[in-house]
Amino acid sequence: MSTYDVAVIGSGPGGYVAAIRCAQLGMKTAIIEKYSTKGGTCLNVGCIPSKALLDSSHHYEDALKHFEEHGIELTGDVKLNLEKMMERKASVVDQTTKGIDFLMDKNKIDSYQGIGSFEDKTHIKIEGEETTTIEAKHIIIATGSKPASLPFIDIDKERIITSTEALKLKEVPKHMLVIGGGVIGLELGQVYKRLGAEVTVIEYMDRIIPTMDAAQSKELTKVMKKQKVKFAVSHKVTSVENTGDEVVVKATDKKDKEVEFKGDYCLVSVGRRPFTDGLNAEAAGVKMNDRGQIEVDKHLKTSADNIYAIGDVVKGAMLAHKAEEEGVFVAETIAGQKPHIDYNLIPGVVYTWPEVASVGKTEEQLKEDKVEYKSGQFPMRALGRSRASGDTDGFVKILSDKETDEVLGVHMVGARAADLIAEAVTAMEFRASAEDIARMSHAHPTYSEAVKEAALAATEDRPIHT
Repeated sequence: MSTYDVAVIGSGPGGYVAAIRCAQLGMKTAIIEKYSTKGGTCLNVGCIPSKALLDSSHHYEDALKHFEEHGIELTGDVKLNLEKMMERKASVVDQTTKGIDFLMDKNKIDSYQGIGSFEDKTHIKIEGEETTTIEAKHIIIATGSKPASLPFIDIDKERIITSTEALKLKEVPKHMLVIGGGVIGLELGQVYKRLGAEVTVIEYMDRIIPTMDAAQSKELTKVMKKQKVKFAVSHKVTSVENTGDEVVVKATDKKDKEVEFKGDYCLVSVGRRPFTDGLNAEAAGVKMNDRGQIEVDKHLKTSADNIYAIGDVVKGAMLAHKAEEEGVFVAETIAGQKPHIDYNLIPGVVYTWPEVASVGKTEEQLKEDKVEYKSGQFPMRALGRSRASGDTDGFVKILSDKETDEVLGVHMVGARAADLIAEAVTAMEFRASAEDIARMSHAHPTYSEAVKEAALAATEDRPIHT
């Protein structure tokens, strides 16, 4: 029987990063993955393929609608080759997952393919082409999540689909119904809207992206309505039925009136659930809560003293980069170091165009917590860089403490917001004030100037360019 210092169950962003960090710290490490490719949901059927389709569909939309204004004239019709687009997406996924294999070999991590289940707190049975058992002093559970659904919905994977199926459709829907106005629904809804589908988003809450700042929700709704996406907020879905070539969704609106929606595809994107099926966690003494999450302490240690859990199987935002931070945190904890994670400073991003990004407290949270704050906001349309690229939608908003001027939250909608948010995270990690950011030189012309201008607006209400 092979023995290890650490065994990691699951090779998604949390798992493979944890394994690499353990190996870097001198521990003999194994990683177990039930699928034939590593990378988990993120690399295979999540972050990476969805961004590939978002980029490809963005190019297609630009060719259809925006090339001419740049002086680019196309001879003949612009044609969509969906098969080719899907092939490119698959190629991106293949290159990325093979990169994980390379990293495992480089760091001398032993890989096992099969379903890992606990025999006890130190032994894992791996059922693949062959069945084997390994022993590990420490074990990290990183088995991720699966798409959630509603109890009355039958996901048939043909007309009623999850994000997994939406990433490999063989035709562009005529009318895609999207249940859930969160990150996944909006991103994939925008992909298929660009490719020619009619898209209707049905959301239970009174606004889309309801966990983000309300100003972001309002701005993204406005922009996506301009893109002809339809929204039905404050609608509670009551039934979803595949009638053959059509899907019928029934819902009640805020006046408790029944409303019916019809489309040829229905994407169910109501969140994700922790995936621990087949883990046999009870054999190791690992406890779970009633939401299916593994219970952990502040060190991410489970009720079994040698077993840790990270990523989507524990509480908190289901984000790849949150799982990565937790993977490093656990590896360094096992090695006897004193790492830390500030969960308030894990950024959130929606990869629509314009992009949406946030870090820290929203305005609604500050009001709820009765924190006195200042707010500074700057519109992207006032930037020379935005006008040059034609990306004038959006804004940057900075919230800072009324007394100390410490930055408490940064919320943005705009071109490259997913990248711009890193400046805000850095500033907040070092507990910068809005004035600190305002006095930093930002290259001109760039989108990042909006961050400086928002900081100026938050300090003394003195933005230069509005």
